[in-house]
Amino acid sequence: MQNKLKIINDPVHGFIKIPYELLFDIIEHPYLQRLRRISQTGLLNLIFPGATHTRFHHAIGAMHLMFTALETLKLKGVQISKEEEQSAMAAILMHDIGHGPFSHALESMLMDNWHHEKLSLLLMEKLNSELGGQLDTAIEMFKGNYHRRFFNQLISSQLDVDRLDYLKRDSFYTGVSEGNVNTQRIISMMNVADDELVIDDKGIYSIENYLTARMFMYWQVYYHKTSALAEFLLVKIMQRAKQLVLEGVKLPASANLAYFLYKNEFESATDEDIARFTELDDTDLIAAMKLWQDADDYVLSYYCTALMKRKFPKTIISSTPFSQDFIDEKVKAANSSLGIDCGDKVVHQISRNLLPYNPVKQPIYLLGKSGGKVLLNEFEGQILSSFIVEPSTRYILSFPRGL
Repeated sequence: MQNKLKIINDPVHGFIKIPYELLFDIIEHPYLQRLRRISQTGLLNLIFPGATHTRFHHAIGAMHLMFTALETLKLKGVQISKEEEQSAMAAILMHDIGHGPFSHALESMLMDNWHHEKLSLLLMEKLNSELGGQLDTAIEMFKGNYHRRFFNQLISSQLDVDRLDYLKRDSFYTGVSEGNVNTQRIISMMNVADDELVIDDKGIYSIENYLTARMFMYWQVYYHKTSALAEFLLVKIMQRAKQLVLEGVKLPASANLAYFLYKNEFESATDEDIARFTELDDTDLIAAMKLWQDADDYVLSYYCTALMKRKFPKTIISSTPFSQDFIDEKVKAANSSLGIDCGDKVVHQISRNLLPYNPVKQPIYLLGKSGGKVLLNEFEGQILSSFIVEPSTRYILSFPRGL
């Protein structure tokens, strides 16, 4: 008999226990192993060289934080069965199973607006039938339909274990210390009231620190002007490649990537779609982009060279949109200096929007000693929460260097 109750050494959280055999079986499945070949942060390593960690790392870390959170709640008197604990850990372990190559950037490009949550659910259902229905409760929790709401909130809310892991992990691998949240402190402050996830009010500053750390990580890392541009170019590469293929141009690509380049109908995912998708990872795209640098099409070649050789266009950032006249001027300059007639394809305005804390959708509640709940941004002890409920937007203009 194989011992399935393993311990994994994780650079961020230390030793992680796999307390249930079912979790080991999920980790060993090809669907989850594929996440070893999918970057957690897309092309961020072009800006932060250390950011080479994968979705697999993150899935294991989130599972560990779920275990820690449930152990904390049990100590505070919340009744949690072994079946519920196993299901919650399985749900968070599989929450990113439907991610495509380079994570978010391409999720709606490959299969016409099939976002990763929809694909994750589809793959969970397939896994569930392979495992004889053992994932029924995990799937309910993932869908947010479980009758005990705090389980759903631990998987998806403004204070879920998914966010707690990726912030700490991405901060660790990028070296951006502003994002380093104290996950242990936050988890130790978790509680349940009226079947909802709440935070003991003495944990207020840890929560405010977490929300501001997330805001800093977005503006400093995820929405950094060059990382926003790299992600944008990746999407443009796939759009351009699909367009060229539609026009009859032959582009070299692996069999699985070619399948998605040539196919345009994805009303419902067929067995072949799923089989092909679960064989796709970052390496298919990297191999294609390396070849497409030499494509006859100027635009595709320009995009791919920018990413593969890190020859990025110039970017300027603003808190207000760039005027159409200014953009047209750059397009004209690109056409004349590069001797092309497609300047509009190499000059782009990108915008990024962030709402650090949304008190209406999935609010965070604090629990007082008397058992009363108060909204985070209305709590009298808060320092920052009432200031981070406004969205902010940044605009980035990219254009060829030397213009």
